[in-house]
Amino acid sequence: MIRVTSTLSFMKFSRPEARSWRCPPAPTEVRDFHAQLPDHAPTPLTELPSLAAELGIGRLFVKDESSRLGLPAFKALGASWAVHRVLQHRTGPVTLTTATDGNHGRAVARMARLRGQRAHVFVPNTVPAQAIEAIRAENAEVTVVDGTYDDAVARAAEADGILVQDMGWPGYEEIPAWIVEGYGTLCHEIDEQLDSEPDLVVIPVGVGSFAQAVITHYRSRDSRTRLLAVEPDSAACVLESLRAGERKTIPTGDTIMAGLNCGTPSATAWPYLNNGLDAAVSISEAECAQAMHDLHAQNVHSGPCGAAPLAGLRAIRSEFGDLATVVLISTEGRL
Repeated sequence: MIRVTSTLSFMKFSRPEARSWRCPPAPTEVRDFHAQLPDHAPTPLTELPSLAAELGIGRLFVKDESSRLGLPAFKALGASWAVHRVLQHRTGPVTLTTATDGNHGRAVARMARLRGQRAHVFVPNTVPAQAIEAIRAENAEVTVVDGTYDDAVARAAEADGILVQDMGWPGYEEIPAWIVEGYGTLCHEIDEQLDSEPDLVVIPVGVGSFAQAVITHYRSRDSRTRLLAVEPDSAACVLESLRAGERKTIPTGDTIMAGLNCGTPSATAWPYLNNGLDAAVSISEAECAQAMHDLHAQNVHSGPCGAAPLAGLRAIRSEFGDLATVVLISTEGRL
């Protein structure tokens, strides 16, 4: 049974039967690859007792991705594995192309630089100048596209080079799958950092590739963990697609959650999103800003995308009843 609700402040979606859906597990060699990289270390899982008390939760944790492989976001996990796979059987120089709202492009550019390759990164014109300069600092060429994230993806796909995109569509599926596999390392770390499975994991969502990795981790085995997706109310493409029962493209507006400002779910992620998510919710700019402030007060310096899970949990907390353990995944720190 699917339940769809809208209110004045947010929209939400729930699928109570999601925990019974199953998918194949991710490959196991990715963690060994990451363990061999310079600067590799598990990111912290930080307990937040005062926020747990506010929300009526037994224990609340945040997986803090503000420093991952030398970058301020989890994206290096997917980019490093995908670039490794792309270059595995190639010799000579190549150009790696991608589109980004910020962190993915910087991660691809960093991995290209470390491997002695060129990177060409396309960004929509809504990306902050600071994020663009961070990508250029990795010796990447940056093209600012007069349009949305989806427009930037289209430009990157047409450019000369090898596209390393965290979004799939028919005919472009292998590399996005490698990126998703890379993200799985984060979930294995959570398993090792907790004494038992969480009741709920809260995931910020853009095109849905990271959510696909989390869904794969829990839905490839018997698990009681529920999964909640959180999006900006100005770019809730996954929520709108879930409500419609099919993948939809929606117009997007400006948001402080730049990395979630996406108008179309990934085609390769969509079956996982459509079947494996227990719930989805959209949040406002003000709700995100408050969550970011509250996390900073707990010495967790999340950026807006990283703070979105706390805002989403607050918006939909009453839907979940008793919760002994909840994990928020803070996917980015401050630039």
